[in-house]
Amino acid sequence: MSALIRVSLSLAKREFTRFIRQPQRVVGTVAQPLLFWLFLGAGFGGSFRPSGMEGVSYLEYFYPGVMLMMMLFASIFSSITIIEDRDAGFLQGVLVAPVSRLSIVLGKVLGCTSIAMVQTLIFTVAAPFLGLHLGFGSLVMLLMGFVLTGVGFSALGFLLAWGMKSTSAFHAVMMVFLMPLWMLSGALFPLGNVPQAMKLVMLANPVSHALIIIRAPFYSGARTLLADPHYLISLAVTIAWAVACLGLSMARVNKREKGVAAASV
Repeated sequence: MSALIRVSLSLAKREFTRFIRQPQRVVGTVAQPLLFWLFLGAGFGGSFRPSGMEGVSYLEYFYPGVMLMMMLFASIFSSITIIEDRDAGFLQGVLVAPVSRLSIVLGKVLGCTSIAMVQTLIFTVAAPFLGLHLGFGSLVMLLMGFVLTGVGFSALGFLLAWGMKSTSAFHAVMMVFLMPLWMLSGALFPLGNVPQAMKLVMLANPVSHALIIIRAPFYSGARTLLADPHYLISLAVTIAWAVACLGLSMARVNKREKGVAAASV
């Protein structure tokens, strides 16, 4: 167990160190969601009139959605390093090392999640300017939401990137598959304002539930949230999503290992 933790933390540290040594990557992953928030907030602010949300501006409504976008972009783009590590030979070296394959998955996922969390936490300082204030309990719940969402996105990115041969293919998959997950999460518009068929798709989307557990702490304390069945359902779905993606990533790594072993025999 100690070896598993040590290897996982070493890989996670490598991911984070490589990230902070690429300032253009830091700027890109932060600037794009920030521009989305400012431009869309200004553009849709005058026409945003959702029922049951009187007094909520579009900048305020879209704020958690931008946080979710930051988690998505940072986690998923960090997974591209899997393809780069394979091309550089580093990944093959890790695979033949006498370490658990679980440590490879956990190391990459923890590294990507930590990168996403740092950027999103920096963006959290804008909350007071929107009239949103977090107590200690709410902050803890928000951090938990960030961690679960980051793990879910990072593990999903790992799962998709593991079999990719090029970064361009990964970008294509992200735009076709991953961006719609975010767009149909309720980040851009409330669920109550969409046709019934689309609403069902959005409710089945695990990212919608991740958005709920990120948005809710800005408006309720920890005790209130833990007594809210709707929040607890979203929390359970997000946990299940993160665990499922981790499990599938682990199975994918083991499958590749067995295939390589069989081929060598």
